[in-house]
Formats: sequence, structure tokens, C-alpha cells
Amino acid sequence: MSDLTFYTHPMSRGRIIRWMLEEVGAPYDTRIIGFDSDMKAGEYKAINPMGKVPAIKHGDVVVTECAAICAYLADAFPEKGLAPPTNHRGLYYRWLFFAAGPLEMGVSNRAMGLVIPEDKYRMAGCGRFEDLMDTLEYAVTQNAFIAGDSFTAADVYVGSHIGWGLQFGSIEKRQAFADYLGRLGQRPAFLRAQEIDDSIIKKMQTA
Repeated sequence: MSDLTFYTHPMSRGRIIRWMLEEVGAPYDTRIIGFDSDMKAGEYKAINPMGKVPAIKHGDVVVTECAAICAYLADAFPEKGLAPPTNHRGLYYRWLFFAAGPLEMGVSNRAMGLVIPEDKYRMAGCGRFEDLMDTLEYAVTQNAFIAGDSFTAADVYVGSHIGWGLQFGSIEKRQAFADYLGRLGQRPAFLRAQEIDDSIIKKMQTA
């Protein structure tokens, strides 16, 4: 039994963390949490009071929220090189939390058909959707990876958002986004993570 436990559902944001865990390469136990009944049950809400997945428990440490989990795992396993040196983390933090804040908000609003009134853009953390997409394109075109020349945990998080957004039409189709995903999509850890979660989904559908 590992001291690292992963709480997830294969059709959720847990896929981000599955990828991150495969990049880390440390052994971990997976607990599949069913929507609604399991997620809102007292046992799991002791892990995450929001009643949402994913979450991890590493020894006695519980971490929720995908960006936080990615950053935590990069720091917990420094030998994997998934975070830049502490004095070179400007871009890493910038784009990790850009994706967790403005990008998540703007893309979610768009997916739900929510339109921010013209006179309320200054109040909204995501700003205008057009500016959001231009900023995201800027982020993925300045370097080979989001924080420089090396792949980091921020690429797991930002790349996952772009992949989902393109798949479901909530992010504009731009060549820069496709090119960036092309640099990420053949990573062995990404492919393993996809295979694992897709296999779990098939088993759930045939059970």
C-alpha cells in the first residue's frame, strides 16, 4: 500500500492529476469516487468538503484543487524536475495560476453560455474572452514549454485545459494551441494516463 492516495473519477478533472502522477512516477493507490452519492458522502467530504474530485492524500497531507495538486507533487518529488528552480519560477507560477484563475473562469462561462455585460468586464477576473485567448496564445508561443525550455507541472495543467477546451469547443481553435498540444501529446506519461482512465471508463460502462 502506497502512502500516496489519489481520489478521482475518470470522467472528471481527475484526468489532469492522473497525468501528473504518471509524470511523477511514484507508486500511488487510486480510489474511484462516484458522482453525487459518493462525492457528497461524509467519508469523502472529510477529504474534500466541497465534495468534488480530484484530491490526493500524501501521508497525512491532503491537497485538493488541480493546480495546487500539480504544484505540490512537483515539490514533493523534486528529483523529477517538474518545477523550475525556486529562483526561476516566475513564468511557472504566472501561467499555472493564470490557467487556474482567468482561464478556468472564462472558459467555464463560455461553456455555460454566460456573457459578462460590457460594463462589468473590469469586475471579472477573466476579462474579455478575446483578450483571454490572445494571452493564452502568447503564453504558449514564447518558449517550447509554458515556463521555458523544459516541461513542468504547469504544462500538465495548462495543456489539459487547452486539450479539453479544443475538444469541447470552449477554447478557440488556433494553430498555436494545436502546436503546443502536439509537443505534449506524445509524452509517455500522458499516454499512460489516458490509457488508464479510458480503461476504467470501459469497465464502468460494461459493469
